[in-house]
Amino acid sequence: MKKIEAIIRKSKFIQVKEALHNVDVNFFSYWDVTGLGNEKEAHVYRGVSYSTQDIQRRYLSIVVNDDFEEITIKALLEAASTGDVGDGKIFVSDISEAYRIRTGEKGGETLKKKSK
Repeated sequence: MKKIEAIIRKSKFIQVKEALHNVDVNFFSYWDVTGLGNEKEAHVYRGVSYSTQDIQRRYLSIVVNDDFEEITIKALLEAASTGDVGDGKIFVSDISEAYRIRTGEKGGETLKKKSK
């Protein structure tokens, strides 16, 4: 199993959510976060100068089985990209185990939707 963490523009969240649902990644957690960017210069938008150092972003935490890693990352890359500086980052790490609290079952099956 893999944990995929993505920091994206808040303005791209709806597109990212739809892209994830389209590849059957239907469960993830997210938070609104503020971070510091690498870019040091100010930008001008509609005559107003603003700093890009303190950036409002959305943080997504997604756990998938190994066979979903590539399609999840591809969906994130395609949906979150604007081509501009500040599009965000994706981090991938290994998950050693998962448990379904309701039933106590463990392993990759806990990430799959159960039919009733």
